[in-house]
Amino acid sequence: MAARNHSYVAEFIWMLEAALFDALRALARLFPIDYVSNSGAWLCRRLGPLTRAHRVAERNVRIAFPHLTDAEVKTLLQEQWTELGRSLAEFAILDRVVADGSRLAIDGEALLGAIAAADRPVVFVSGHFSNFEMMAAAMVRCGVRVQVTYRAMNNPYMDERVRRTRFSYGVRMFAPKGLEGARELMRAIGRGESVALLNDQKFNGGVEVPFFGVPAMTAPGPSTFALRFGIPIQPLSVQRTGPGARFKVVVHEQIVLEDTGDRDADIAEGVRRITAFIEDRVRARPAEWFWVHRRWPNDVYRRHEPVGAPAPD
Repeated sequence: MAARNHSYVAEFIWMLEAALFDALRALARLFPIDYVSNSGAWLCRRLGPLTRAHRVAERNVRIAFPHLTDAEVKTLLQEQWTELGRSLAEFAILDRVVADGSRLAIDGEALLGAIAAADRPVVFVSGHFSNFEMMAAAMVRCGVRVQVTYRAMNNPYMDERVRRTRFSYGVRMFAPKGLEGARELMRAIGRGESVALLNDQKFNGGVEVPFFGVPAMTAPGPSTFALRFGIPIQPLSVQRTGPGARFKVVVHEQIVLEDTGDRDADIAEGVRRITAFIEDRVRARPAEWFWVHRRWPNDVYRRHEPVGAPAPD
């Protein structure tokens, strides 16, 4: 009975979260795009530092940039909350942002067009940079046939709304789970469709490679797919150009992996190269990365924990 009551409570909370999202989305759609973006920045800049996620972000910044002064760390944290607030608010009006062609520039649009026109798919990789939804929008604009993967939300009502929001500007999502999910991605590549994955978060069953000089477990999926099908890895990134909700998607030089016959070593090399690409992008525009995720193993956070401070959750 207790477990059943708990499920009722969870169901109620999920429905409440979805209703709140619907209300905020309806409110956001009453205002101009940049007003919504600026409002999200203002709100998150004030509320973000009061959350437990702020401790995670601060530890991450100090691990990645150990030579920053306290004042520089504080400034970077304020900037990343501003950026995160903009992206969260913009999600409610993504279709309006994408529909305004002046708000999304593509550096390398011809390269995406060539991928769309070719019979050979690619493995798109990127990280949680700025409003990372813009990368999917760029692929849709250029006519690329692609399965954009994502992690399904625990709240099924919110997950449905997220999928519907992305569907509104042309993105078809796929949430792979387990072995069957991986097989479905392989079938998509076999049909000539590209796949797109964000490859900058902790993956406990992954490959250990350095990220800012610190070992980090990283998903091997993109490298595995590229080697299995003999196709290139196509890195993308997105930058906020401002003011407000204006962006540039950058198509970077492809990563072509060598198949030496040592599959484990070849996959590890691919993971290392992708992670190095992610790190370079974070170093170039640190305020635009998703710092609130626990990227490194727990023992790394314990070593960087200030005396007397609780460990981040």
